[in-house]
This record gives sequence, structure tokens and C-alpha cells, in this order.
Amino acid sequence: MSKPANPLLASIAFLYDLLVFVGNHLQSPLLFAIRFVWGIQLMQAGFGKLLNIDTPIGYFTQLGIPFPVENAWLVGFTETFGGMFLALGLLSRLTAIPVIISLTVAYITTEQDALHKLLSLDTDDFFAAAPFLFLFAAVIVLAFGPGAFSVDYLIARWRKLEWKSARL
Repeated sequence: MSKPANPLLASIAFLYDLLVFVGNHLQSPLLFAIRFVWGIQLMQAGFGKLLNIDTPIGYFTQLGIPFPVENAWLVGFTETFGGMFLALGLLSRLTAIPVIISLTVAYITTEQDALHKLLSLDTDDFFAAAPFLFLFAAVIVLAFGPGAFSVDYLIARWRKLEWKSARL
């Protein structure tokens, strides 16, 4: 790429390149922070459900959710282990799928008013609902992966080394 003849344009191009460089290097720390903070919180929420399983069973029964006992256990395990795996960055994209499904069901069953308001472009209740940040974090991990500060990254590096050594 040729340098611009104008020194002002050259300075702007340099500053923009610097901004892109810094931004690119913030991706993995940001992904780690998102995964770790909301993964740990999701794990704690799920563990709380498992320790007091009668509470979610009663709540699911009250809501008319089919198979409330089985679904309470499923949600508890999904949140506990899904949160743990997200925090560690282990099987991150795969883990995000059942977490997203679970949290979408939570919206459908417990946050119906927020969903109706969202359809009329009143987003406040949707964004303020309890499942939102967990759902948002899981969607980010599904879309962008776990970043370099994750077990998945270490496994990928190990697999590449194994693959290269197998070819030699």
C-alpha cells in the first residue's frame, strides 16, 4: 500500500491503523471478561436451583411447564455446567447452544410481557429482564468464539501441533 502524499492524511491513516491494532488486541480480553463474569453468575444460578430443586419444580409447575421435575433438573444442570464451561472457555460454541435455548424458553415462559413490548419496539423491559445478559453473553460466544484466553484456544493450538507432527 502506498503512503498518502499529504502528511495530514498520513497521520490520520496511522492513527486509524493504531486504533484497529489496539481494538483487535482488546477482543480476547473482552471475550474473556464476558464469558467469565456471566459464566460464573450463570453457574451460581444453576447451582442454586440444583441445591433447592423443589423451588424451581414448584415454579415450573405453577407456570404449567410440561414435565416440571425433569425440566427443573435440566435447567439447573444446563445453567450450572453451561456457566462453568463458558467461564472456562471449554466447548464454548457448543455450550452456548443449550444455554441460548434454555434462556429463550425462560423469556417465553416468564418474560412474556417483555417479549410483547419488544415486538412494539419498547425494549426497556426486555433488556432489564433477568435472562437478558446471560442470553446476550451466550450469543456473543456463539458468534465470536471464546477468544485466546480459553481452554478451547489451548486445545486448538495443541491439535494444530499434533496435526503438524502427524504429517512429518
